[in-house]
Amino acid sequence: MAESEPVPAQIGEKRGCPEDEQEDTPSKKPRVEKDHKNGGHSLKDEEEEPECEAGDREEDGETFADMMKHGLTELDVGILKYVSDHKGFSGILKERYSDFVVHEINKQGKIVHLDDLSIPAEVAEEVPEPQEPPQESDVLTEEQKKQLGELQLFKNKEDNVSIEVMDDTKEKRTLVHKAIKTQFPGLETKTEERDGRKFIVAYHAAGKKALAAPRKHFWPKNRGSFCHFVLYKENKDTMDAINVLSKFLRLRPNMFSYMGTKDKRAITVQEIAVLKITAERLAHLNKCLMNLKLGNFCYKNHPLKLGELQGNHFTVVIRNISGTDEQVHQALTSLKQTGFINYYGMQRFGTTAVPTQQVGRAILRNDWKEVVDLILKPRPGAEKEFLVRCREEWAKTQDPEAALKKLPNKRCVEGQLLRGLSMYGKKNIVTAFGLIPRNNRLMYIHSYQSVVWNTMVSRRIEAFGLKAVEGDLVLKGTTAHVLSAEEAENRSIHDIVMPLPGFDVIYPSHHVGKGYRELLTADGLDIDNMRHKVKDYSLAGAYRRIIIRPSDVSWEVIQYDDPRISLVHSDFEKLENKPAPVFNKEGKYRALRMEFSLPPSTYATMAIREVLKLDTSIKKQTQLNTTWFN
Repeated sequence: MAESEPVPAQIGEKRGCPEDEQEDTPSKKPRVEKDHKNGGHSLKDEEEEPECEAGDREEDGETFADMMKHGLTELDVGILKYVSDHKGFSGILKERYSDFVVHEINKQGKIVHLDDLSIPAEVAEEVPEPQEPPQESDVLTEEQKKQLGELQLFKNKEDNVSIEVMDDTKEKRTLVHKAIKTQFPGLETKTEERDGRKFIVAYHAAGKKALAAPRKHFWPKNRGSFCHFVLYKENKDTMDAINVLSKFLRLRPNMFSYMGTKDKRAITVQEIAVLKITAERLAHLNKCLMNLKLGNFCYKNHPLKLGELQGNHFTVVIRNISGTDEQVHQALTSLKQTGFINYYGMQRFGTTAVPTQQVGRAILRNDWKEVVDLILKPRPGAEKEFLVRCREEWAKTQDPEAALKKLPNKRCVEGQLLRGLSMYGKKNIVTAFGLIPRNNRLMYIHSYQSVVWNTMVSRRIEAFGLKAVEGDLVLKGTTAHVLSAEEAENRSIHDIVMPLPGFDVIYPSHHVGKGYRELLTADGLDIDNMRHKVKDYSLAGAYRRIIIRPSDVSWEVIQYDDPRISLVHSDFEKLENKPAPVFNKEGKYRALRMEFSLPPSTYATMAIREVLKLDTSIKKQTQLNTTWFN
């Protein structure tokens, strides 16, 4: 099987960054891995399946294909219907991560781009420069540069380098401090006095000593407390990127704020804010970061909040399409005019033989023994060898400490649950389960809500098609209202919402609404009692539009000969003045390049599904890719 994805090009210069130790290996198997996650909203964030750490599921092609034989298809999670009647065609989604580009749309409605790496002028006011300063290159000797370089490259990150300031003036000390930070990103400095002599001590920002005693930085009163910047990332999850930055700047990850998380398997551009870190310190990181770039710095008095974004703008390349130009035109015209069913996408439900919604259902039923069994039991399909050994040990001994020893990385969900069981015992599963991060725990029950929503929306479309009918729900402000027959005549399908089950929602009054009760009853749940003994797992419910119409829709069919080339001109390539891709009038391969904008809490893969009329599950896409590349 041919490898479809080359090793991604490095962004910036790589200089022994902390993240190198945990850098993800690019996937060798082109596949739909994760759709766009659009950030906070009343309909809940879009979360990822938490079974393992990012990258733990990266396998070689055949192993991944074996694993996907046991994965879910769209039919398994209630994704059944289309809104248009055009003929579908085949194509490969996310053959390369650069085929999926996401730009955040900020709360002012502007598409966020990385197009400026300069530092705001006010930073220069922080430290006054001497009138005739010596050159930075003259400040450090070659021996000092060698020592600092070794310290920067983690050869002894708990050590330090002391530089005596012979000509002791504030201006000279300032220049030495600046030279070290500029030439050796990741190092911090402080001034010490020893026996009447002044030394500048350089130490690594990621060292334990630095973490224990962080240096306080001067912050002008007239400057906003938060530095806002644009984060450009390739093939890296938002939280992975923030963890890299926080480690390098010796900050807690919660010092960063953002409006929404973004895909891993993509190129994404979004706004981030961090408390009292200068643009200069952030810009220094560009010299050594890999697959990340920071820019468009400015200071503001407020952080960012989940859900503040207006949406996301997508540029998507679907390779090796089979459709004629007429079929493509019909499909994209329908998407632009009518839209697509606003299903929760496949990544909502995990990638293994134990779907996340099954765990969520067990939590809601208060069946904690089943929760543990579902998460820890052996399962068909390929997994990392250590996970297989861990599950086998648990099945054989039911000993959490013995199973935990099989895991080299204890931070995956299995490890966190086993650690809880070893600490609190198997008779206190609720407390043990609480060691899993809250967002991951809630993801399970949100997955269950999502399956119910998908299933009931498919029934609604089957029963009534694309018109508003008596008994449908619309929102008046934040309150749902049941339509009368007369009101339905004046409403569009784009106005109709359906509820996610919970204690604070109402249901459609027609027979599809009654189906909610039947479905939950069959799952052993009481629709009239969605409050849980554990407050975190009580479901209030929410409302979600059943049809979404994208804005800013455009498309073109392009032809090319080299499957390895990028077909999108990224922000970073533009900054580097690299030429845009040139397409041939004729070529060995055809691809569809499409652009569109979506509001928060909607899935781009569901829009693409409507265009292709193709199952977007990893299982089906893997089968398609395997056929294409063999």
